[in-house]
Amino acid sequence: MPSARGFRRLFFPLAGALAVFGCTSDKLVFREPFNPPPDNTNKFLGYFTASDKQTSCGNCHVEKQGDWATTKHAQAWGDLLASGHQTAECNSCHSVSERGNATAAPAGYSAVADTAYQDVQCESCHGPGFDHASSPTIANRPLARVSVPTDPAAWVESSTCGSCHTGDFSPFVEQWSQSAHAGTVTEVIDELAVDPNLSCGQCHEGRKILQGWNVTTNYVEAADAITEQSAMPVTCAVCHDPHAKKHDGQLRWAIDDPNPDQNLCMKCHNRRIEPQATSARGPHAPQGGVLLGTAGYWPAGFDTTAVIATHGNASVNTRLCAGCHVAPFTVTDASGNVTFQSTGHLFIPDPCLDASGKPLGDNTCARPADAGYVSGSRKFNGCTASGCHSSETAAENAFEANRSIIRTLADQLWVDANGNQVLYDTTTAADPGGSGLPKAFDPGDTGLLTQVPVTEFNYKDRVITDAEGVLFNVRLVGENRYANGDRSFGVHNPFLAQSLLTASIDALKARYGLTVSPQVQAIIDQVESRVPRARPQLSVGGR
Repeated sequence: MPSARGFRRLFFPLAGALAVFGCTSDKLVFREPFNPPPDNTNKFLGYFTASDKQTSCGNCHVEKQGDWATTKHAQAWGDLLASGHQTAECNSCHSVSERGNATAAPAGYSAVADTAYQDVQCESCHGPGFDHASSPTIANRPLARVSVPTDPAAWVESSTCGSCHTGDFSPFVEQWSQSAHAGTVTEVIDELAVDPNLSCGQCHEGRKILQGWNVTTNYVEAADAITEQSAMPVTCAVCHDPHAKKHDGQLRWAIDDPNPDQNLCMKCHNRRIEPQATSARGPHAPQGGVLLGTAGYWPAGFDTTAVIATHGNASVNTRLCAGCHVAPFTVTDASGNVTFQSTGHLFIPDPCLDASGKPLGDNTCARPADAGYVSGSRKFNGCTASGCHSSETAAENAFEANRSIIRTLADQLWVDANGNQVLYDTTTAADPGGSGLPKAFDPGDTGLLTQVPVTEFNYKDRVITDAEGVLFNVRLVGENRYANGDRSFGVHNPFLAQSLLTASIDALKARYGLTVSPQVQAIIDQVESRVPRARPQLSVGGR
């Protein structure tokens, strides 16, 4: 609780008294909820008592004060002093200042270097609290923003996390802005503009994600209508809780929990992981299920026990998805001087590197055509940080060997000749009667799936045929067969990817009397010898 400094007996109207009384020992006393602001021009209150980190805002918002005190923001000034980098530029990000709240500079500590402004307090994001503390109303609440501008020139000046979490040594926002999290899907946003309650919003629009997670804290953009212009991507405050540290990094959900309902990444990246009897739709954001070995279609007679590889084993890869996708590293120059601190917020597990070794958001760095990833052109540090691979080169070699097997097996099932991700035609031209049932396979496509009767792909009979299940599998883990598949080239779970594809080939052979070449059969036998679940446990046949 706050110290006795500033306490005095006052008489307030009842509502005001309820808002500002506090206790010392076992006595109830009345007190002023704030001291005169050192920076009276900009009206920042700062600490009520700096010695015990009691914020003026926290005199009323007690629960926020308690949560905030557990965060890194509450020790920002001490961390700065310990680093030995105390400069005017650094001070403003480690104190209440003009940063983060769009207040005209200089303000707070930048204007008056008072201890009341040390640390990143409530007003660092919410802005000056004097008017609200003096006469609390709904109208003068200093709400924070959770949006982040896409224009880098606006980061420092805007009321955003980017005001501080930017620059070569803290490029969180720079890297995030180049990631898929910084974008929105136009067709989804257009649907949400018509019906804001659509469930797809809970992964594709920042405000809808927060609502789906029962985050009730108010903010500037909370009530804005959803349009293509106002749509909010997955900004910093969607994944990170500015007010509390319930998990490492102030994340709203854990990253080390293998329960998809409790894992931050899998809250969205674990959607359609199995085929549906009534829908021709393929997988959708299935990465969690693939990592944990629960995704895909198993034909009758196969062991359906989850196929968990090292990457999905939380006791080995303790950060699960983030272990590879958020892998920070340091870039140094020829003299060994640090030039860049990558935060991993590109969310690319193997980012391309520029000539200086800095990671790029552009994921198309040169490599031999369809052959693999060039050693040195990408960073594979996530593979070595967990101790799973002895070196980045070893990780690259393992990646390419696995990718080659999966490519061969997937090509045996379906070669999408024109890359349109369509196996069969259901257009009106092919089906003048409008039944919606496939009449022919896409011209030029080859593979076992094109050798089964096209009538096996009938999603109106509410039965998942082996052909339909196998199509789901090859869309799930086959390279570039489906835009919403796993798309990790087998990395998320090599054992599962290989097992599903070999089981799929075995099922088509048994069910439809198809054959494969001796070379492909040799690969199947090799996979089944290493991963017993890939073999049928019972006779395979029927549906």
